[in-house]
Amino acid sequence: MKYARFIPLGVSLLLSASAQKFPTKDLKTFDDAQNLKPGEFHKITPADLPKPFATSPVRMFGATPSRAEGLFPKAPPGFKVEVYATGAKSPRKIITAPNGDFFVAESNGGNIKVYRGIGADGKYEKLETFAGGLNRPYGLAFYPPNNPQWLYVGNTNSVVRFAYKPGDMVASAKPEVLVNDLPKNGNHWTRDIVFSRDGKKMFVSVGSNSNVDDPDTHPAEFHRADVLEFTPEGKFTKVYASGIRNAAGLGMNPTTGEVWVSVNERDDLGDNLVPDYVSSIKEDGFYGWPYFYMGSNPDPRLEGKHPELQSKTIVPDVLLTPHSASLGITFYDGKMFPPEYQGDLFAAEHGSWNRSVRSGYEVIRVPLTNGKASGVYEDFLTGFVNEKGEAWGRPVGVTIAMDGSVLVTDDGANVIWRVTYKK
Repeated sequence: MKYARFIPLGVSLLLSASAQKFPTKDLKTFDDAQNLKPGEFHKITPADLPKPFATSPVRMFGATPSRAEGLFPKAPPGFKVEVYATGAKSPRKIITAPNGDFFVAESNGGNIKVYRGIGADGKYEKLETFAGGLNRPYGLAFYPPNNPQWLYVGNTNSVVRFAYKPGDMVASAKPEVLVNDLPKNGNHWTRDIVFSRDGKKMFVSVGSNSNVDDPDTHPAEFHRADVLEFTPEGKFTKVYASGIRNAAGLGMNPTTGEVWVSVNERDDLGDNLVPDYVSSIKEDGFYGWPYFYMGSNPDPRLEGKHPELQSKTIVPDVLLTPHSASLGITFYDGKMFPPEYQGDLFAAEHGSWNRSVRSGYEVIRVPLTNGKASGVYEDFLTGFVNEKGEAWGRPVGVTIAMDGSVLVTDDGANVIWRVTYKK
């Protein structure tokens, strides 16, 4: 969907034919995943939030049907969705290697798989197991950023790294353990990894052990619901940001150098509380969990606790429909998509369980201007929920291929999708 760009005084009218990243009115707020349509835009603000328990908490898991033959996600006009790979076993995080290979964490199987090439049929040309025997691997990152010599892996209880040179499809040696004391498993077991733009800092996300347990009285929450900072060699430096219930996705904004997170917020306060979010995070910033949310709103289950934090709670950049289960994120730096997509963020929304109607089950695009968000996001890939309201697909990870196409892992359908654009 394209919109006329506002032309400041003194800027050539030749720009008037360009597309704006997002509309400025008629934005939707909350939605039902069954009704999502590619190209629709949302903006949710703290003022849109209901009071706690405005609706009763629900449990809606339901069976995930097998993907019917010929069933594909839907994308905006001009985009095409193809199957890149089938048969993956619970594919989760996906990243692109310097030579164009795709590294995929199969968390349930403890494996890292490598897919090579994009054939004439849009599918991979070669597949290898880079490493196995890992403990619920999820986060993947190459280091150093400009000339990788290592592949870092976030296990649920540790950070390890494998020696790597571009083109390796099988690890040449056993992993080196850098961090061996991460809090393991719990309600949130994923550990994502990203490096600072200068390569001097390693950030690791650790989700909470619970929904809203008070860390003051629950030692199991120590160094959880945080983004932790380490040296690349694994020495703990500090808690970089806190009060982040489950940052299941980490990213480094290439424009600003800011750390970004994709967060699963808390449950059991009602259908439209609390919004999940994607956001830049501030060093030493506090984002509310478990005492407050979306700024100064107190969680009634812990009301009166830590009033000194109320005014310090930061409102995230982009609020999403609650219970969307936001996971992997990436920033678009390819050349295939239209120019207005350059620098934008894509996030995979895995899908809800604590809502009377489904939310998530999509890939969203967050338009960024000079690396900054306005709070608006777009439904980009939809259609993962069938006409019966059953979710047949669950997006997890997103990466940019060297040709500019976008790949998405789906651990509901066990498919890796490829999205291309043609004028």
